[in-house]
Amino acid sequence: MKIRNCLLTGGLFFSVSALAQVPTVQLSTISPDVPVVTVEGRKISSAELEAMLAAVGPAAAKDKKAFVQQYAFLLRLASMAQAAKLDQSGALKQTLEMNRLQMLASAQLNQAMSEIVVQLDQQKAFYEANRDRFRQVALKVIYISFSATPAAATDRKKPLSEPEAKAKAEKLAAAIRGGADFVKLVKENSEDAASASKNGDFGTIRNTDNVPEAIKTAVFALKKGQVSDPVRQANGFYLFRAEDVLTQPFDEVRDTIYKEIQQAGFKEWMEKTQKSLQVKIENEKYFEEGWVPLGTPMPLIPKK
Repeated sequence: MKIRNCLLTGGLFFSVSALAQVPTVQLSTISPDVPVVTVEGRKISSAELEAMLAAVGPAAAKDKKAFVQQYAFLLRLASMAQAAKLDQSGALKQTLEMNRLQMLASAQLNQAMSEIVVQLDQQKAFYEANRDRFRQVALKVIYISFSATPAAATDRKKPLSEPEAKAKAEKLAAAIRGGADFVKLVKENSEDAASASKNGDFGTIRNTDNVPEAIKTAVFALKKGQVSDPVRQANGFYLFRAEDVLTQPFDEVRDTIYKEIQQAGFKEWMEKTQKSLQVKIENEKYFEEGWVPLGTPMPLIPKK
């Protein structure tokens, strides 16, 4: 197994010291059809060799001669294995077939995806039908923390319990709605140092951002200038004020829309293909848990 892995992974692609000696790449003027090397009696053109290098990966292209030498070695070993009919033995034969199927299936999946082309009018229609998804809200924030064990704290400033923190946040929200200066209250009360140093600026949240659902629900219910009720999180309460409520421009999200529509089409193709499969279970007993074919060696139970 170690030999096989070496040949198919690390062994095929030379040492780090060999790569360090690679000369500067020169632009080639060789015709794609011109043979550049003969391996085991077969001439290989530059186009064919480049295709091999592309299939293997960029590391191989850094020392093409070393790659050719390793390719010749693999070819010789494979030829010897075939002559010995190792490819016809049960386990290896099935492994080769499954690998072939996997490669072909992967190629077909890529082909199916590439054939799903999303037109511009489809993207625009999706955008108009889902404008709420592309909303974004610029926010300021006040953060009031609480402690599950405030009595055990040793800080000079006694931390608040959860009920105390909630009451304080509710009082601040009422004051803001009554006309109090939000930035002033940020400087006097917020315990989020990062946003407090920027007058409470929290940045912009988009509907597609990975933020807690409670925050997202509160934020996207706001209109410009409104402040949220206290939003509880693990260690504190947040008060959010919407500084601006906008919709991302179409050109900013068109690539995201393209991929989403394409993925939806691909999923539909996958489901249709899977539904068309022809599978008939001939023996239910075989698929029952704990069933083993006749002749399968059973593990020995040690004597007590």
